[in-house]
Amino acid sequence: MENESIFRIYPTSRKSINELPVEIVERKGLGHPDSICDGAVDNIAKYLTKYYYNQFGQPLHFNVDKAVLVGGRSAPQFGGGEVLEPIIIHVVGRATVEVKTREGSEEPVPIGSLVLRGIRDYINSNFRYLNPYEHVVIEYDIRPGSVDLVNLYDRTKEEGVPLSNDTSLGVGYAPLSETERVCLKIENYLNSKSIKERYPAVGEDVKVMCVRKGKKIDVTLAMATVSKHVRDLDEYLSLKEEIYNAVMELASSELEENEIGRLRINAADKINDGSVYITVTGTSAEAGDDGQVGRGNRANGLITPMRPMTIEAAAGKNAYNHVGKIYQIAANRIAEKIYSEIGDIKEVYVMLVSTIGKPITEPQIVNVEYLLENQNISKSNIDSDIAGIIREILNYLPKLWKDFMEGKIVVF
Repeated sequence: MENESIFRIYPTSRKSINELPVEIVERKGLGHPDSICDGAVDNIAKYLTKYYYNQFGQPLHFNVDKAVLVGGRSAPQFGGGEVLEPIIIHVVGRATVEVKTREGSEEPVPIGSLVLRGIRDYINSNFRYLNPYEHVVIEYDIRPGSVDLVNLYDRTKEEGVPLSNDTSLGVGYAPLSETERVCLKIENYLNSKSIKERYPAVGEDVKVMCVRKGKKIDVTLAMATVSKHVRDLDEYLSLKEEIYNAVMELASSELEENEIGRLRINAADKINDGSVYITVTGTSAEAGDDGQVGRGNRANGLITPMRPMTIEAAAGKNAYNHVGKIYQIAANRIAEKIYSEIGDIKEVYVMLVSTIGKPITEPQIVNVEYLLENQNISKSNIDSDIAGIIREILNYLPKLWKDFMEGKIVVF
C-alpha cells in the first residue's frame, strides 16, 4: 500500500442503534423471488470462476449481476395443486466467452451450459418442490466484456494485484443488534433442515420484518406453505399455531434486552373466505411474485435502513476484481474483526471506496467510525490496532476469490 493517509479512524457521535426509539430490520428468505435471483447468479459466478481457473489457471473477466424473475402461475389447493405456467429467470451479463491459446487458436467457453447448470444446481440444492426443469424456464444474454474492463485482467499480470474494475462502495458494521440477530435467526431457523423434517409444509419462501419500538419487537412473518402437505384449513391453522410457538420460543432464547411484542404469521390470510398462503412449490414466485438481483438482502444477509447501507448488488459479481462485491465483504470483515478483537468498542461502522484501475488493496478511503464503551481509554492505541486490522484484511483481498470459489462466502 502506498501510504495509510487513506485511513480515517475516529470515534463517532452517532447514537448506538440500541438507543434509537425505533429500529426496522428485514430479511428476505431463501425462497423469496429476489433471493432466488441473488442465489442463482451467485452460483453462476462460482461456476464461471471454477471453470476459468481449472481451464486457464486464473479467473477471467465476468459480471453476471443482472437478472429478473418473472413469476409463474399456479393453482394450489389443500392436498395438492399444480403449476400452470413456469417461472422465467432471465440472466444478463458480461463474460469472457473465448480465450486465445498459446498455439494461437481460440478456445470457446461454454457459457450457456454453465449458466443453465449453475441455476439448476442451485435450485436443486435449496428447494424441495421447485423443479428447475418443469417449473422454471431459463433465459440468458451473456455478451463479451468491454475491452477496457478485460484489459484490467491483463494489466493485473504486470501489477501483481487485481485492479479494481469499478469505482464502488462497500459498507459494513458490527455487531448485529438484537433485532437484527433475531430477524436473521427466525428465517434461518424456518429454513433449517430440522424444521423441514418436522414441518414439511413450511416452504422456502420465508420473509421476516422486525420493528422494534422501545424494548418490544413486533415480528411480521410471511411463510409460504406447501399445499400437498396441508390437508385442509384446520391443518393449516394448526401449522401456523405450532410455528408461532416455535418462533416465540426461539426469539425468547435469543433476546436479553428486548422482548417480542407481537408476532403475526401470514397476516393477509382471510380465514372466513378460506384464502390462505398455500403454494405448490414453497415459493410465491410460482404465482406472479417477481424478483430481481439486488432488491433483497445486503451482503450481511439483512436489509437495515437504520444503518449505513449501499444499494450495490454483490451477487453475481466476480470476487477477483469487482470491488462492488469485494469491498462489501471486506467492510464487514473489518468491522467484525475490530469488534471481536478490540475491547471497549460498542459499535463500529466501515466504508471502503475504490478507484477503477487501481489495485484492490489500495482503496480511495477506508472510513472507520466507532462508539466506545469507556470514554476514558486511549484512542491512539485503539486507532493503531484498527489500522493493523485494516491492513490485514486489505492484504488478503487478492486471495478472496478462492474463498468464494470454494463456497465459503455468502453475500445475501
